[in-house]
Formats: sequence, structure tokens, C-alpha cells
Amino acid sequence: MGDPHSGLHSERGALAGERPGRAANPVIKVHDLAWLEFEKPNLTRAEVFARAFGFTTVLSTRHELHLRGTDAGAPCVLIRKGPRSKFLGPAFLAATPGDVLRLAEATGRPVAALPDALGGVVVDLADPSGLRVRVVSDTHELPALPPQDPHVLNLGHEVRRVNATQRPPRAPALVQRLGHVVLQTTRYGEALDWYLRHLGLIVSDFLYYPGQRERGPVMSFIRCDRGATPADHHTLAMVLGPADRYVHSAYQVADLDALAAGGEYLRERGYQHSWGIGRHIEGSQLFDYWRDPDGFLVEHFSDGDLFDNTLEPGWAPLTASGLAQWGPPATADFLGVKPGRESLRELRAVFSALRGDNEFDAQRLLGLLKVARS
Repeated sequence: MGDPHSGLHSERGALAGERPGRAANPVIKVHDLAWLEFEKPNLTRAEVFARAFGFTTVLSTRHELHLRGTDAGAPCVLIRKGPRSKFLGPAFLAATPGDVLRLAEATGRPVAALPDALGGVVVDLADPSGLRVRVVSDTHELPALPPQDPHVLNLGHEVRRVNATQRPPRAPALVQRLGHVVLQTTRYGEALDWYLRHLGLIVSDFLYYPGQRERGPVMSFIRCDRGATPADHHTLAMVLGPADRYVHSAYQVADLDALAAGGEYLRERGYQHSWGIGRHIEGSQLFDYWRDPDGFLVEHFSDGDLFDNTLEPGWAPLTASGLAQWGPPATADFLGVKPGRESLRELRAVFSALRGDNEFDAQRLLGLLKVARS
């Protein structure tokens, strides 16, 4: 029996006439993700999980919670108290203060001051799915915190550690920074073009449903264009689906030991493990996925790919077995097909999407079902 992963790596490029992975003349080029914003009914419960996951609290009031990593910069997660759990949208960091003004002028949107706790200015946009997308600049920069150092490893015959043991602490894996967010949209092609054109993002990898390449991709891993300076393989990933929703967000930690020991710390406290540990194909990250108490999927990752702006997109089929080079099979929970409220909501969304005006049609549904079975 052949290797099931053979041919799944996406170093192969586009065929003639396929979708390009960047806009010819974008309005601006954002530098990075700044933070993600959520609404949750129980901030105390959210903060307890956040600390176990490895965040540090910056601000905690009855109405708002700001969480940060150890890297210098703005908080990477903002949570406001609300009647139900909800993802409000991402905020991207502009490369220069003038880019916020340029984007506001191009879109006819006003520039506003952010709250004093964050500082700086913001322009609020809406992507084709209706999600609020913020672009910010001049925010307060929090100083770096003491990091969780990576372990010194003896690699093969390369000896770096002598007369010393390895004892990774059973402690939270300290989050260094926000890495990426993954969004599902019923208007994938339209939304992708919007992000490339308005924010100057560029595609690292396209995925398509097996047997449907001629219809174009259904998922893309998208990075910031920093010119010759390498950027994360993806800062944003987008996938076609029957509902417009948050899929997961990912946070960098020091190394595999931090990720694994931090996972054991979460497991001991009764939190729900979703999938991992493994190594992805697109992006190459070591990964481990968890559910927070509100059901949001969050990822610890380490050792991800970094690309400059010279690489063109790779193309590969989208399959469940192709989500990882090694590790346990993708779980029903991670794939969204585990029986429960979430899968029931997605099933209802399928029927609504098939009746609606969007890109998710019957042929795409068949492709999605093949992915879940692969």
C-alpha cells in the first residue's frame, strides 16, 4: 500500500490560467494581525482558561478582558462581556500610520480613535461575508515579558547538552504571540479578492476539492507581504463552507516540549482536547488544538514556515488526511462533524446555503463530504 501522504504537499504551482495569489495594486499592505475580538458571557471563566492556555492578563474588569503573549506589542485577544459567545472580528496592524488614512480614503470609511487602554487609531471595514475587519496603527506597545525558553536539544550526533537532564515543567505553555486566524465563508472567492485587494495579503497555498480543481480553490493560506522580510506562512486562512464563521485561531509557543507539557496541564484541568499533537503540511507547524469553555477552537503551535514575497502559491487537494504530515487522524471534533450543537448548526447552515445566493452549491457540498471521509 502506498504512502497516503504522497502527492499532498503543495510545492507544485498553478496551472495556466488559474487564480493569482495576489492583487496587482493593493490599497495597502498590512504588517501583521494585531488582535482578535470576542464577546463572551462569563469573563471570569474565560480568564481562568486563558491563564491555563498560557496568556497573561493585561486588563480585567467586569466588562472587558485583554490578554497578551510574552512578545512586545498590543494585547492579542480582546474579550468583551456580552449575552452570548461570539467572534467579533480580526484587527490588522498597518505597516505605517499613513496606511490607515489611505485605506479610509479608498473605502470612504472614517478614522476613529481607539480606547485609551489600546491607544492609536482604527478604520473599520466589512468584508464580503459581513465580518468587521479593523486596521489599526499607533497602538500602545507593551514591553516584552520574560519568555519560556526553548529546550537545548541533542540532535542526532550534534551534542549540545551534557551532564544535564530534560525536565519540561507541567505548566502552561506561555503564548508568545498571535499567529493566525482561520475563517469560513460562503463567499470564498469574493472574500479572498477583498483581502488581497484591500490589505495586500498574498496567498501561500491554495487547496481545492479533489476532482474539482477546474472550479478553483476552496481554501487559501494567506500571509502578509513584507517584501524581502519573511512572514508567517499564513496570518489568515479562509475556507469555503455553508456558514460564515470563525474556525480557529493559533498562538505561538516556544517549542514542542512547551506545547506538549502545556497540553498536559490543560488536560489535567479538564479542558477539552480537539486534535494533536502533529505537524501540518501547509505551514509545517507543530500543532495542538483545544476547545475553550465557550467552544471556540484554539491552537498552540511552534516551528512554522516563514516566506518572503518571492514565493508563488502552491496548489494541492484538500483532504482530511492531508491536514498533517504526522500525528493522529483529524478528529470529528476538529472537522466539525462530531455529533452535537456545532455540527447541528452546520447541518442547518448547509440547507440554508444551498437555497441562498452564495458560492456553496450542491457540487461543493459533495466535495466537502469527500473531504470529511478522506
